[in-house]
Amino acid sequence: MKIAVVTSFPPSKVTLNEYGYHLVKNFVLKEDVSKLILITDKTDGSKQLDFPNKEKIAVRECWAFNNYSNIYSVCKVILNEKPDAVLFNLQFVKFGDKKIPAALGLLIPMTLRLFGCKTVVLLHNILEQVDLESAGFTKSKLAQKVYNLIGTNLTRCILRADIVAVTISKYVTILQSKYKAKNVVLIPHGSFETPHSPNFDLPAGPKKLMAFGKFGTYKKVEILIEALQLIRENNKEPLEVVIAGTDSPNTPGYLQAVKEKYAHVPGIIFTGYVEENQVETIFNESTVVVFPYTSTTGSSGVLHQAGSYGKAVVMPDLGDLSILVKEEGYAGEFFNPESAASLAKAIENILNNDGYRRQLAETNYKAACELSMEKITGMYMDYFEKIN
Repeated sequence: MKIAVVTSFPPSKVTLNEYGYHLVKNFVLKEDVSKLILITDKTDGSKQLDFPNKEKIAVRECWAFNNYSNIYSVCKVILNEKPDAVLFNLQFVKFGDKKIPAALGLLIPMTLRLFGCKTVVLLHNILEQVDLESAGFTKSKLAQKVYNLIGTNLTRCILRADIVAVTISKYVTILQSKYKAKNVVLIPHGSFETPHSPNFDLPAGPKKLMAFGKFGTYKKVEILIEALQLIRENNKEPLEVVIAGTDSPNTPGYLQAVKEKYAHVPGIIFTGYVEENQVETIFNESTVVVFPYTSTTGSSGVLHQAGSYGKAVVMPDLGDLSILVKEEGYAGEFFNPESAASLAKAIENILNNDGYRRQLAETNYKAACELSMEKITGMYMDYFEKIN
């Protein structure tokens, strides 16, 4: 089977590039995939194809973030290549954070289906479950109504694909109920890497509390730094906070402002953007992975990564994170997202009981192994065959 995957891809900084990397990596390992057309965004550096069977891949850099012509260039390449099926790795700001290019990009699956292409969309979030104010889109109630109206119509267009896959069962229910959709399926997020024998022991040196992602909207690290200060009042062992990642596109300058505000607090490490080949190291060096979120916008890739590397986690008991824990078997300490004291207590419950930390780590590793990316791409292959 010849398949095409439309996604951002490392060294791209566009959202979902890491997920795209692991999708492609696992697809080309499938015997049934004879060729994979990687429909990806333009980058200065060459694409990171550091995995087996890369000779199956044909890279087509044909779109760019916030480019108005993406719909034309992507469709042109796919119609020329004539794949048996096309998979889109999407969320609502995949093709841009400006309204028109973002919307035009989301029309590509419907457009291609009109030309007879077999299309499958992986939709990581749905607008019905996004807090537009927390996610940094708008505080205006009127603007939120406009966004929701536009989002509803764009969702109807996305649902014109042959199959729309979502990662959380609640999304299936919402799309089937609101849009009367018959083509929505549940395919879990999956875990990027599942080492065969993770080391659940802690490395030497200070214990590290790590947060990973793009910060400034609903991911705010101030509460983590304040929790660190509270923990240090009672716990004298060396502790560090590692903030791994960059600003959210909606909040440029956020991390620099945090760095300046807390310059007096020792032991805070800002890594900047984490290259794909450094992700494993960042996680393995961590004692606890912390989710300083005030809301959620979809299935958490960071939670699945933490499970893959056998890490204990601390998270708010809200939204999609709560659903994932119940549906996929992850475990962690929960905290009130509005209380640094609550976060400090949750972290201390793990730091002060290494047996409990190990229990959480092993539970999360087991959950990650149950839904490896190898299994997830196998599910997509099954749907590719059904629509052909």
